[in-house]
Amino acid sequence: MHDDLRDLPVLLLSAARALVDGIDADVRASGFTDLRPAHGFAFARLSGGGATATDLAEHLEITKQAASQMAEELIRKGYVERRPHPTDARARLLVLTEKGHACTRAADRAAARTLAPLAATLTPGEAAALRRALTHLATPGRIRPLW
Repeated sequence: MHDDLRDLPVLLLSAARALVDGIDADVRASGFTDLRPAHGFAFARLSGGGATATDLAEHLEITKQAASQMAEELIRKGYVERRPHPTDARARLLVLTEKGHACTRAADRAAARTLAPLAATLTPGEAAALRRALTHLATPGRIRPLW
């Protein structure tokens, strides 16, 4: 690793943590006080039309049992509901309710507010360069599936 990149892992992890913490605090301030950041990663997977518990488990890299427990919790809290799967009569689709969609909209606004100070310091060229650099590290669809 180049000497000038030696502190990059700590900086990237710190930045990711600051982003998660900022979004979480803002979402809570918007009234969604009964959620944890892990729920946001589940919402990201469910927001594109739903997913099965198995899909959710794969996305979150947890067991199917843990994904089912999370789904039950989110159903109890009114963020998620079960629907018949359109192509598999044995499966159930987990989909966001209106409350769940409202929370994802609040999280999108929170992300924009959290990133605003960084955006204010970057020129358009610097922002594009940062995006290109991070694209080399990121796996497309890992956090939010590509639709």
